[in-house]
Amino acid sequence: MTVTIRPAEKRDVPALAELIEEIERFYGTTDTGIQPLEERHTQVEEALFGSPPLASALLVEDETGDIAGLAAYSFLWPAAGSSHSLFLKELYVRDTLRRQGIGARLMDELRAIAAARHGCSRVEWMTDSDNPGARAFYKSLGFAEFDGKIVYRADSGTA
Repeated sequence: MTVTIRPAEKRDVPALAELIEEIERFYGTTDTGIQPLEERHTQVEEALFGSPPLASALLVEDETGDIAGLAAYSFLWPAAGSSHSLFLKELYVRDTLRRQGIGARLMDELRAIAAARHGCSRVEWMTDSDNPGARAFYKSLGFAEFDGKIVYRADSGTA
């Protein structure tokens, strides 16, 4: 199947809001934990197209024009010294398109974006330690796990 990888546009917000539910279900969220569609729509629009935008996304568009995956990322500062990094928050490709090289293409695109941005020294991301599929995917691309950091997370206290 032929796919196109392109930056998200405002017209993609409804499809992205729907894809977010699919991603949440992939990670095991049940009906009671899924945000209402209208809330997801508002949050996606604010995150990607607010002033200033909080994030960026590359989309996988299948040959029918449906959004079938994404790579959501932000730039973080500082990284090494005073440089910044591209931080990949989410890489997701629909099950029907997995194992066809699309995830590898997304990673290549992200690395190209980082390389083209002055002062960006690296691309960083995380995966769950109990996600052997993702770990094997990144290993197959030649990326080694970095065990020098421990991730902490705290709720912000807002809904």
